[in-house]
Amino acid sequence: MSAWIRIAAVSLGIVSYTVAAAPASAQDAKPLTKVVFSLDFIPLGRHAPWYAALAEGYFKDEGLDVSIIPSQGTAQVIQAVESGTANIGFVDVPSLVLARSNGSKIKMVAVNYQKAPYAIFSLSTGANVTQPKQLEGLTLGSGAGSSTPKIIQGFMAQKGLDPAKLTISNVAPPARASMLLAGQVPAIEFFVMSKPGLSGGAKAKNAELRTLLLADHGLQLYSNGIAATEDYLAKNGDVVKRFVRAALKGWKFALANPEKAAAEQIKYVPSLKPDVIVAELGVVGDLAVTDDTKKNGFGWFDPAKMKANVDFVVKYIGVTGKAPAPADLYATGFLPSPAIKP
Repeated sequence: MSAWIRIAAVSLGIVSYTVAAAPASAQDAKPLTKVVFSLDFIPLGRHAPWYAALAEGYFKDEGLDVSIIPSQGTAQVIQAVESGTANIGFVDVPSLVLARSNGSKIKMVAVNYQKAPYAIFSLSTGANVTQPKQLEGLTLGSGAGSSTPKIIQGFMAQKGLDPAKLTISNVAPPARASMLLAGQVPAIEFFVMSKPGLSGGAKAKNAELRTLLLADHGLQLYSNGIAATEDYLAKNGDVVKRFVRAALKGWKFALANPEKAAAEQIKYVPSLKPDVIVAELGVVGDLAVTDDTKKNGFGWFDPAKMKANVDFVVKYIGVTGKAPAPADLYATGFLPSPAIKP
């Protein structure tokens, strides 16, 4: 999950960071257990919940000394977790299905993004895409080598639309926003977290941004969540439980207190801007807080939906190895009890 993020990284001049919690003080009776956690990309506003868990002391309260490291996408997170560079990672379900089909032993223990972030952006003065049926006959700026067009076309097939009627124009991620705003391409695909920045660009062009979030129109895919290797889960199950509990407290806090969470994240990532963090938290909150989350708590997932996710990836994206069994994708028993609800 990195296309729009690369644009944000370039525009904001962000560099990679490693952030560690403060070391245990001398009076602490028991040394903290060190845990390395890998983000799915460089630190951006949408990652504020993890820093809130640091700043609010939730990890330390669980006896953990957590270091947060960046990555360059889910594939790199998976490599880091498998190699031991990171103990726990933030990965998306479709990528995990592909990795498991190639022999990965990583399992998801909590799902943070209940809704997938795949979105189609257009301008009110241009293609004005507001309904799935408008994808037929549309030229979409995307990446020919990316799996996202396959996901969009799979979504179209599920909706009874003809995927062949969607034309993919190969536009490099850094050029998509400018080409859309200049009217050189009628629509682009990005993760929905890019909405705040694109909205500002559209206003400067005297237009309104149109956002078609596929998850709001029937795409039933989980996205990012907390994952670790089967071996780490077996040997450090209690550590993972404590990490998940603290992290989900950070999510609850950040979504309820976006301005304070922004101020706290900036202490770790000074190059970020408070208004950008708050705006991205608003978007991420829509992905994380659903009826299921309100009922069952942050991180909850449905095994039946996991099976449907595997089926979707195998059918519409394709796997190079053996399709994993749905139960190979996740491990239960790591979510906190009582649940941490919004």
